[in-house]
Amino acid sequence: MLKFSRGVDQDRAAAAGGLQQIAFARSAAAAAQPSRLPTLVATAATVAVLYFARDVFLPLAIAILLTFALAPLVSRLRRVGCPRSVAVVGTVTTAFLFLSAFGAVIAMQVSEVAQNLPTYQYNIVEKVRTLKETGSESQILERIGRVIERISTEISRPEPEVRASPEPAPETEPLLVEIFSPQRPVETLKNIINPLLGPLATTGLVIVVVIFMLFEREELRDRFIRLVGYGDLHRTTEALQDAGARVGRYLLMQLVVNITYGIPLAIGLSLLGIPNAVLWGMLAIVLRFVPYIGPVIAAALPLFLAFAAAPGWSLLVWTAALFIVLELVSNNVVEPWLYGSRTGLSPLAIIVAAIFWAWLWGPVGLVLSTPLTVCLVVLGRHVPQFEFLEILLGNEPVLDPKERLYQRLLAGDPDEATDNAEDMLEEKYLVEFYDTVAIPALLLAERDRARGALTNAQAAQIAQSANTLIANLEEIAGEEEGEEETGAEAQENGDDDADEYDLPLGDGKSVLCVGGRSDLDDVAASMLAQTLWIQGAEAAHAGHDVLKAGNIKALKLEGRNAVVLSVLDQDFMRHAKFTVRRLKRMAPAARIGIVLWQEDGRPGTTERDQLVESLQADFVVFGMGDAVREALSDELPRSLKLAHPKIAPGYAMRRSKRADRESTVKAD
Repeated sequence: MLKFSRGVDQDRAAAAGGLQQIAFARSAAAAAQPSRLPTLVATAATVAVLYFARDVFLPLAIAILLTFALAPLVSRLRRVGCPRSVAVVGTVTTAFLFLSAFGAVIAMQVSEVAQNLPTYQYNIVEKVRTLKETGSESQILERIGRVIERISTEISRPEPEVRASPEPAPETEPLLVEIFSPQRPVETLKNIINPLLGPLATTGLVIVVVIFMLFEREELRDRFIRLVGYGDLHRTTEALQDAGARVGRYLLMQLVVNITYGIPLAIGLSLLGIPNAVLWGMLAIVLRFVPYIGPVIAAALPLFLAFAAAPGWSLLVWTAALFIVLELVSNNVVEPWLYGSRTGLSPLAIIVAAIFWAWLWGPVGLVLSTPLTVCLVVLGRHVPQFEFLEILLGNEPVLDPKERLYQRLLAGDPDEATDNAEDMLEEKYLVEFYDTVAIPALLLAERDRARGALTNAQAAQIAQSANTLIANLEEIAGEEEGEEETGAEAQENGDDDADEYDLPLGDGKSVLCVGGRSDLDDVAASMLAQTLWIQGAEAAHAGHDVLKAGNIKALKLEGRNAVVLSVLDQDFMRHAKFTVRRLKRMAPAARIGIVLWQEDGRPGTTERDQLVESLQADFVVFGMGDAVREALSDELPRSLKLAHPKIAPGYAMRRSKRADRESTVKAD
């Protein structure tokens, strides 16, 4: 016993020294971590430069994105054997000719719609009159009309002026006369050309930049690496490839999705009789590049035209039904099929990015918002200083499942914890969830409690929420109990995790799970008992209070095949030997074991055997799977060893001497 306590003290001293080293390393790392203030200042300065110099950076941004989109085509032509100049010039020329033809068709369709607008005036007036003549609607429209008239009357009414003294009559203001003179042909041509110079110059600049970027793509890549990432070529190369792949895939897949939406839309509108159906299909292809807002705008214009083109309401209803069907098919069939790898942006980030880039660069920024934000997320993924961008904008979970569960338990929200657990249980069994998520979450709580960051009230709150979670998962546990899939079938399916959690059946076995020394230990014991119940055993659990000196005698151990102590706190091992000996005396036919829960860094077989020998337990395990196997094992319990034999002779000698002295006193 003395040797064991000394060994434990040495282990505790080593562990304390290790904890001090870890704490020192963490403090040193925190001190060495650079401040985020320079990064925030640089970000704010960059945003300011992009805003005030948007006339320069906007064409460059468009050119860079077009380069990302056209680079795969150029590379494919190069692999076929086409010369670089022919591949680049041919690809850029074809792309811009297609865009020019696209814009010309839209311009002609818009002019045709403008010419036909006066013919729809009669239908609009008749429908408004029909709405007025209906029963309840007429009252609403009349009241709205009266309110509008009163407001306009009050606004247009001049305020009475209070004059303190008579003023002279106002002087008559001179009448402005504007002299019109016929314009010369040169001036007329200048008035037509001047508004077009800006867009034409921007388009020409974009074409030139795209051509040169495609010609010198490798050279620009090397210069960028030398400028920003020469010290870490691996990370910089990975970032460039990731950004190029994500942006290029997004643009290509979005174009395909928009085409598969716009062509059926144009055909459907044409069959319904909507004028200029080709225009609305082409606008839908363009506007759907704008996230969330674009599809609404693309649908609003044809719906208004359906309202105005026909005297009845059937055309409007059929047009709305066409848009609904196309949206459902595109969102639920086409996009999931084509987007094998998504952009990595959260839905909220897409909305916020659209607002930000629209404020920064106007409508063009709204169209470019998603690909530009994808580049920012890639930057945050590969550059530590901008990691906050990936955290704020990315769609990857920022907390591990165990940390998320611990946070929900700490917040006292077992309902959301249950929802998250049910989502994970769609892909894994309950024993795996407990072993890889729930028990590690309890270990996080135990570490916080050990270092004083968790109060007793908070620990009790976590235990209560965890018990509610276990109760909520009882239905899933019942469903798993009825499953009959064997471990052999799981191995045939090639499931490696099935080997680890291939647990024996517990029919006819009775197991008692007892918490070690805290409420958190009691929760872990409840999870183990529920897992044993799934395996068919008669499992029960008891709180840590039953191990106290005044309560342990009342513990019912008759008929138990095993008693398992659930321990999260390693300090309990100082008293574990005494507890194991008492339980062995009370239930000599039961196997007494300890589960010292650990997530990683579990001891090997030699250390575990030494621990079993020193504690005189039947088994010591560190995870859920091993605990279930040992609790349901058919092995016989170990016999309890007696006290050290060297103590008995000395004790007997002292006792005999005392008896001799007592007999001498009585004789005298």
